[in-house]
Amino acid sequence: MDDVEGEVTDHGVALKLADVPWASKQLWAPDAAFKNGKYYLYFPARHNDGMFRIGVGVSDRPEGPFKPRPEPIKGSYSIDPAVFVDDDGSAYMYFGGIWGGQLQEWPGGQHDPQGKEPTEGPAINGRVAKLTEDMLEIEGEISELQILDEKSEAIRADDHDRRFFEGAWMHKKDGLYYLSYSTGDTHY
Repeated sequence: MDDVEGEVTDHGVALKLADVPWASKQLWAPDAAFKNGKYYLYFPARHNDGMFRIGVGVSDRPEGPFKPRPEPIKGSYSIDPAVFVDDDGSAYMYFGGIWGGQLQEWPGGQHDPQGKEPTEGPAINGRVAKLTEDMLEIEGEISELQILDEKSEAIRADDHDRRFFEGAWMHKKDGLYYLSYSTGDTHY
């Protein structure tokens, strides 16, 4: 759109599940980024093994079509990728979702199919990983975000008005970084 009141141009399908060889279903909640003269579309989907993984497709145009990589990003899990490219060109992927997003099954970065969401103590938080220069892989370790309250203490699992649930989003304004996300059972 040229402006918010303007005419919309439909460019067609940017990426479809049938084009992602490793995915069986639930291609949803993507995010896009631009770097190195290319456009990158990050998307979660259920892997053929039933686990959510995050994939990436590449295009020369923002509207696509995007060509997906033949495998998910190595080491990726859960849902809702959001990619932030900082002023120095470093790129970071924020991700995760509890319940259907399976984040509770990844304590300490290791898969535990019996993993449960805590009802007390510190809450489960989203994850962040630095991306490689080519934007196609994770560089180094995946870290759990630290979300603190006004006393600089970890948000508690039973604080449904403020604890992480899904949909992390990072942006920067006037030198400050802002993390937004959907909260606990409240979805604020």
